[in-house]
Amino acid sequence: MVDVLFVTPNSSSKAYQELSKIYSAIETPTWSLLLAESCRSKGFSCAILDADAERLSLSNCLKRIKETKPRLLLFVLYGQNPNSGTTSMIGAVELSDFLKENEVNMPIAYVGSHISALPKEVLAIKSVDIVLLNEGTYALHNLLRSDLDNELSKINGIGFKIKDGSKIKIILNKPELPVPQERMDVDLPGYAWDLLPYKNKPLDLYRSHFWHAEFNHDKRTPFASIYTSLGCQFACSFCMINIINRVDNSDQIDASHSKGMRFWSLEWVNREFKKLANLGVETIRISDEMFFLNKKYYRPILEDIVNNDYNFNMWAYSRVDTVRKDALELFKKAGVNWLALGVEAGNQVVRQEVSKGSFKEVNIREIRKVISDYGVNIISNYIFGFPEDNEKTMQETLDLALELNTETANMYPCQALPGSPLYTMAKIQNLELPKKFAEFGFLTYDSKPMGTKFLSPEQVLEFRDKAWIKYFTNENYLNLVEKKFGSQQKQNVIDLTNIELKRKLLV
Repeated sequence: MVDVLFVTPNSSSKAYQELSKIYSAIETPTWSLLLAESCRSKGFSCAILDADAERLSLSNCLKRIKETKPRLLLFVLYGQNPNSGTTSMIGAVELSDFLKENEVNMPIAYVGSHISALPKEVLAIKSVDIVLLNEGTYALHNLLRSDLDNELSKINGIGFKIKDGSKIKIILNKPELPVPQERMDVDLPGYAWDLLPYKNKPLDLYRSHFWHAEFNHDKRTPFASIYTSLGCQFACSFCMINIINRVDNSDQIDASHSKGMRFWSLEWVNREFKKLANLGVETIRISDEMFFLNKKYYRPILEDIVNNDYNFNMWAYSRVDTVRKDALELFKKAGVNWLALGVEAGNQVVRQEVSKGSFKEVNIREIRKVISDYGVNIISNYIFGFPEDNEKTMQETLDLALELNTETANMYPCQALPGSPLYTMAKIQNLELPKKFAEFGFLTYDSKPMGTKFLSPEQVLEFRDKAWIKYFTNENYLNLVEKKFGSQQKQNVIDLTNIELKRKLLV
């Protein structure tokens, strides 16, 4: 018996369709690892059930849960992509419903970004007993100290439900604080890497993004994702990342109301990288939203990696307006071989609108050249279907992508994700929003973008899918892949483009 079993459900086949079999990444469950280590530091026993990594069926999950006998089942529904918290709900509800139908009697709790955005809606799901608001660290500690039943009303930072006659009453207790800066090392003391499942060696069930391994499937495992900081100081309208900092239960609260960053100490970060190196992991994602922002934090981290000669192959995020030429040599030397740039839109008016004017106007073409001159590859992120987008502005975005011709690109249909300012705006304006979790997905069959002032959801989705194909089958792009990574890698990309995404809206 353990105090808490952290569950990552398997939503992969519906979130990524056929791409889930080979091409999509399988990320380490960041918040399960952080919360498990936090709970162990307080004396609680923990285990992790990663149904996504092990590709477990519902019945196999049931068997494992019965064997583990946890006091509490906690579904941890975060993801490294902005929409993952919501698309994770697909597999979560399917599994928790199945467990209740099969008379699993321990309480089932949910925590994650979608839960923080819409706690009452999640509690209304029949198989969910408890929700934890924001990141849930302190709420979880106090929940495990309780009897998980009669004492729920005393625990800040959770929601639960009680029978009120023939009706079910939903209750949200007072908020609980996220872990403050001064307590980061103490109350989130590390990652419980040892709790993860593996086949032959640690972390071999996890695989990097296809491009991260230079389009070579053999280099994708073992793999891990790691944060050195949490949160973001900006408030772009399409992003819901900061919703896990939420400390206000009022309606119409979104991620823009809780922006901010917290950092672990250099000693903490160095220790976690050393753990991964000792486990034989070289392929690593630095998941920080703003890693390439403050040299006070990133420089000593990278210098320590260089001094230890870990031979990592890493990637990290950067805004296009925070790239510093004087830091790129260090990034490359430390093994940051890829930088993900949020280009977002080719039209300045569209970009400024969604970023609330927070972008400094820079010459993206110059930034692309500077990064490439230091031998660092680029993942460009583009979004089609912002509220101000029309056919012409979306074409400008595609034209820019083709001109920049970076080593890879992510192309997303714009979604009003729960917890984002865009979602709040859509609710206020009574715009049509998805009704199913899968409709919020970028790559799902049911994907249903919000649409723009000028374009329908169907038009946005069709443009995005055609733009993706045009980019990855473009001769200039394929020649770049062959020149940098090899002829087999070029063929691997061609094979990827032959995987057809099916879309309900476009049938």
